Amino acid sequence: MHKKPEVCILPVAGLSTRNLPSTKALHKGFLTLDSKPIIQYAVDACREIGIKEIVFIYSDQSCKHLFESHFSKNEWLENHLKEKNKSELLEVLDEVIPHGMKFSFAEQKEPKGNGHAVLMAKEIVGDRNFIVMWPDDVYVNLKGEGVLKQLLNVYEKFGGIVENTSEFPDSEIVRYGVLVGAQKEGNIIHASGLVEKPARDKIPSNFGVLGPYILPNEIMGILPEVTKGTNGEINLADALGLAAQRGMKMTGVICDVERFDCGTNEELAKANLKLSLERHQELRKLAREVLKDYKD
Repeated sequence: MHKKPEVCILPVAGLSTRNLPSTKALHKGFLTLDSKPIIQYAVDACREIGIKEIVFIYSDQSCKHLFESHFSKNEWLENHLKEKNKSELLEVLDEVIPHGMKFSFAEQKEPKGNGHAVLMAKEIVGDRNFIVMWPDDVYVNLKGEGVLKQLLNVYEKFGGIVENTSEFPDSEIVRYGVLVGAQKEGNIIHASGLVEKPARDKIPSNFGVLGPYILPNEIMGILPEVTKGTNGEINLADALGLAAQRGMKMTGVICDVERFDCGTNEELAKANLKLSLERHQELRKLAREVLKDYKD
């Protein structure tokens, strides 16, 4: 029986320059995807598997304040909605904060990489196993279990490191952490290691790691050993690769979900269009009518 992760780390530090001008005063986590803040998708995924605590890794106080405000009760707003008999909006508001979930914060004072950001949560995580998610990537399954539930199902069977994985062509795989010694079995990829953004002539497989990750607590002890990678930063992938070299089991999962990249304005616009059309049938008719005006 493998000890279930109880805490999720969400790195939200950074200037979000790729989403300017929207992110000049607003954190990218509160840009919306189909009318819901991006960060809410990560929190809702954690709700599905019973995560007890979320740790936001922030870079400045204004960023921290936004997350504190969003994930705290707003009695004035609730009373206002009650007075106006807006019960549907009250239900929407109530779903923002999962019942019994705790929100914590750790500061990353310098941009030293995603592995360094994860390490900032070490004291809060304590001896618990944990999850790491990148909020820029939103995973949606309209028909069944979410991405974390699918990963958890595999983790409960194998333990060790479990990570969301996808297959990429050679031209794209160099942008990701890549599984070493990959052996595919259905939607499961058994691996012996992980290398961060390999050179094109040294690609060990075509299975790239995207996150989220379910990780054993031992990773927190390995992260301080990691030196700066080829990008000059401390990478989580390098710590996971080191753990695998030392014998920790590593399993990739090709999850049955759709990925929506929200890291740039162009990708966010595409994601909004696609997800909105998938979720709302009435918008499809409108889209067909609008597209009649465009011949290209």
